[in-house]
Amino acid sequence: MADPKFEIQMLHDRVMVKVEPDSEERRSSAGIVIPATVKMANRLVWGEVCGAGASARLVKVGDKVLFNAEDQYEVEVHGQIYLVMRERDLHAIATPQSEQGTGLYL
Repeated sequence: MADPKFEIQMLHDRVMVKVEPDSEERRSSAGIVIPATVKMANRLVWGEVCGAGASARLVKVGDKVLFNAEDQYEVEVHGQIYLVMRERDLHAIATPQSEQGTGLYL
């Protein structure tokens, strides 16, 4: 008998985020190569929302969001690591264009 499949539904204002993989190395704006082994303190990361609870008001599945990955809960689903956090722990949402944006684009 096959195992039943269960759909994951986030509760309340919880958000499940898939962290974008870091490249092997980065370059600073001055062109200096920063190896992947260097960890920067308090670095925010971008991720993609894979699930949002019914009380999440500003984000939806597929949004790119900015957050601090250090203090979040991790969960592994089918070998992929996801982070679970409250919507209020997000710092920014990347949108195509808005009236009150920063004028910066990814």
